[in-house]
Amino acid sequence: MEYVYAAMLLHRAGKEIDEKNLKDVLTAAGINAGSVRVKALVASLAEVDIDEAIKNSPAFMTAAPTAAPPPVATEKPAKEEKKTEEEEKEKEEAAMEGLGALFG
Repeated sequence: MEYVYAAMLLHRAGKEIDEKNLKDVLTAAGINAGSVRVKALVASLAEVDIDEAIKNSPAFMTAAPTAAPPPVATEKPAKEEKKTEEEEKEKEEAAMEGLGALFG
């Protein structure tokens, strides 16, 4: 996952996503970059329009980070709280799967 994050960081910074830049970002983060994985990621992203992929990805649309609502003074039943937590976990998992599909 660190490799994808590094590629997204390079993209956001307007830098070319190539082997040298990707290795530099990973090394700066304290990660020992594997040459094979770096080459594979660069090759995978060569034909991908990252802006378009992010724009059209349902994972980014549904799981976009938002500010948490302020706590409400009324009490909720415990079952409703559990459902909400489970729904949030499902949304996070779906977002991670979508991100994996984006670069896989």
